[in-house]
Amino acid sequence: MPALKGQSIAMSAELYLQLQWLPPAPGDWRERVRHLDQAPEVGREIQHLATHALTISQLDILGRAIGRLRPRDSALTPFRLGIASNATIDHLVPQLVASAARHGIALECVAAPFDQVMQEALDPRSTINQARCDAVLLALDHRALLAGIDLHAPDAGLQAAQSRLAMIRRGFLEHGGAPSIVQSLAPPPETLFGNYERRMPGTVRALTHRFNEALVQSLSGSPDHLLDVEAMAQTVGLATWYSPSEWHLGKLGFSLRATPYYADQLGRLLGAILGKSRRVLILDLDNTLWGGVIGDDGIENIRLGQGDPLGEAFLAVQRLAHDLHDRGVLLAISSKNDDMIARAAFTTHPDMILTERQIALFQANWSDKAANIRVIADRLSLGLSSFVFLDDNPAERALVRQFLPEVAVPELPDDPALYARTLAAAGYFEASAFSSEDKARNAYYHANAQRAALAAQAHDLGAYLASLRMEISFQPFSAGGLERITQLIGKSNQFNLTTRRYSAHEVAQLASDPLVRTIQVRLRDMFGDNGMIGIVILRVSAKDSWAIDSWLMSCRVLGRGVEAMLLDEIVRLARAEGIDWIEGLYRPTARNALVRDHYENLGFAPNGQAEDGTTHWRRSTQEPVMLPPIAVIERCPPINAVEPPLT
Repeated sequence: MPALKGQSIAMSAELYLQLQWLPPAPGDWRERVRHLDQAPEVGREIQHLATHALTISQLDILGRAIGRLRPRDSALTPFRLGIASNATIDHLVPQLVASAARHGIALECVAAPFDQVMQEALDPRSTINQARCDAVLLALDHRALLAGIDLHAPDAGLQAAQSRLAMIRRGFLEHGGAPSIVQSLAPPPETLFGNYERRMPGTVRALTHRFNEALVQSLSGSPDHLLDVEAMAQTVGLATWYSPSEWHLGKLGFSLRATPYYADQLGRLLGAILGKSRRVLILDLDNTLWGGVIGDDGIENIRLGQGDPLGEAFLAVQRLAHDLHDRGVLLAISSKNDDMIARAAFTTHPDMILTERQIALFQANWSDKAANIRVIADRLSLGLSSFVFLDDNPAERALVRQFLPEVAVPELPDDPALYARTLAAAGYFEASAFSSEDKARNAYYHANAQRAALAAQAHDLGAYLASLRMEISFQPFSAGGLERITQLIGKSNQFNLTTRRYSAHEVAQLASDPLVRTIQVRLRDMFGDNGMIGIVILRVSAKDSWAIDSWLMSCRVLGRGVEAMLLDEIVRLARAEGIDWIEGLYRPTARNALVRDHYENLGFAPNGQAEDGTTHWRRSTQEPVMLPPIAVIERCPPINAVEPPLT
């Protein structure tokens, strides 16, 4: 049984600077990097090598190897990032590339010349604008934006700084089609007035606070994203974040020691933008949610509750899990335990914060943890890359890493007081947006469990579907649904025919393109609202045909006939415009084998196959569609109807 320790290195900034939630690199790490080109699945091997607590040197080695190989397999999603800064950034590029691979991204960086940010943004022929980046990182600090502002009359200078940044963001979007990733400003540790500093509106510390507040407000309704450098610097300490000698010597915007942390923060943000954040937290029980072994010690003797330092440490873990559940993260249990005894703690222990109702799936048995996690993944219809597994036992962590490498398994320190901090520091549930569907995700999956119970009682599929009393609605893309649409495009991997990715800015452009038709799908049934569960993007490919650019849906509505209803809506719209043919293609990836037979099942005929395995399909709009018992309560309006623009 671990005991609380008064001092721990993980309590300090080293937890973050050294990424201590990641396991150390194995002894053969460098050898494996050297032979990356011989790996059968290069992308997966790169991601595995990146998923360790790498030093600056190791990040540099891996990043340069990735740059030489330029992997293009389906394990890593390509992302082209422009970088513009008032500081030196060349040394950062390999570390950003290696850290992005940790989060499933094949990152390509396009760097602007030193301190040429405004010129790069406003020139349509600039390096970044010509590269057509997916996003541009504006790595600007207080020295670029707040220098020279009059201490005694700061308002005009602050407004000018805000206007400059707005012009830069607008320039990259208009000339290069790229949204910006904007850094918040971290104040320097040096002060002019000491504790009176914040009360002087013209000091850098006061100005950075005002600037950041305005920056956050300016991002509302914008395609741009925030990289919260202020929070990073405060977490490790301003005096650690800034190195005067490194600035004066090489114009490094922040300390070299902080680069692994900064690079990981950027990588996890890019992962969130691409829909790669984790969705489910699987928890062990004994010595993870409470102290002691409940089967041996009994419910009355486990360590949990106020007044006991160790009991309070486990309460902190439960409180974090509770808060994650409230923001839409699913919770599950995987524990070697007697099911009845384990569940009793949730219902009878007076200090339990978590309730059994908050647990989507409860796997307490004597199977190994990897087997239990597979069962949880199957029942939730989610890929293993959606999961985080928290366990105090190093042997259990090692087993899951070995057999389920897609599952994130944070290292935990000896001190339970640091479990919650370590889990939070790892940032597995990073968000780039937060929608009403995110809040309701737990309700969706709990309702799915009720549907599964109803399905078990039904005599046949038709009777089951009819008993659900489903109602479906179709609409073109709208401003109100933009956030969820972008999220679905980024996150959907299994039921996704082409896995094309579009940013919020690109989605808005698609919705106003006269050669594009868009559909968003919502579904309700007797158990509640499923929210937006699918989208289709159609392109006019010829005078008499439409091509399905993207067709993706949430896996939680599989087997309920929604695909046929959506095809019927596509056909209805096509006929209204005199379209005779609907064309589709299936581009296979490592994760979308689920929809390999999608078009065949819907009556499409084969129309060719490419060398990369992509299959083409075709269907006449005159062929009838077999429909399930789902009531249509709203349809897309005529194509020529005037829709409000997306912003």
